[in-house]
Amino acid sequence: MAGRSIFDPLVPAGAYDAFVVDAAPRSAAQRPWEPSDGPLPALYLGHGAPPLLDDAEWMAQLAAWTHAMPKPRAVLIVSAHWEAAPLMLSAPAAATPLVYDFGGFQRRYYTLTYPTPDASALAREVASLMPDAAPAHQHPSRGLDHGAWVPLKVMYPLADLPVLQLSIPTSDPDALLALGARLRPLRESGVLVIGSGFLTHGLPFLTSAMITGGLVPGWSSEFDQWAAEALARGDVASLASFRTAPGMPYAHPSADHFLPLFVTLGASSDPSAPVSTVIDGYWMGLAKRSFQVS
Repeated sequence: MAGRSIFDPLVPAGAYDAFVVDAAPRSAAQRPWEPSDGPLPALYLGHGAPPLLDDAEWMAQLAAWTHAMPKPRAVLIVSAHWEAAPLMLSAPAAATPLVYDFGGFQRRYYTLTYPTPDASALAREVASLMPDAAPAHQHPSRGLDHGAWVPLKVMYPLADLPVLQLSIPTSDPDALLALGARLRPLRESGVLVIGSGFLTHGLPFLTSAMITGGLVPGWSSEFDQWAAEALARGDVASLASFRTAPGMPYAHPSADHFLPLFVTLGASSDPSAPVSTVIDGYWMGLAKRSFQVS
């Protein structure tokens, strides 16, 4: 019915308003990470777009995943929406303004905020892990883009954790695996490392039947099945050859939403180990498969 779907809500982000009533106090009560917990997992998640905040089911799935682990002391996130070389870190100042890198949505989405605390200490930690020949440069003003702040509003609605975003400096899977490996020590100190993308992202090829009717295109399901099987057997080499996978190039007309996956795998203690899928299924025809590695 018009005005009642996540793409045309009666109240933009109204589902989030209802969600946060219980989610905020639950987040406040979440047990914080302690060294005795061991390393936090690294995540690859489908970040959605602003309509994620109108999707009660997906928010419930993401919140349940968040509460299955202790609350981290900080978050480092790599989003599909920041490709920049050399390697860059977002501005660490408290309440750095967000990046509203989307268009065509209702006004309320451009007024949402996520005022995280100062992340200077995290910036120094990340910088210390990078080689002298390829340091992490500090961007003076860039805030979190929607690939970061939209899911984080669901995961940690109080915005009470230091958060930094790391750019994607290359499209080479091997280099991104190596970058993830450098981030691995952060997990051991209670930092949650997240790669934020979408397992399929063929936006130019979606039809209205896919967007609102639940129809899943063959290229999306074929790529999703291929990726699920490769992830289940820890086949990093096959994943790195994704450009020749079934469903391509429709599943990823550009690589940006798949590339964060390699940072996540690189941050694993064993990138060739099978992953644990936490969320699967489809959203307007796109595979929202999300997983964690240990």
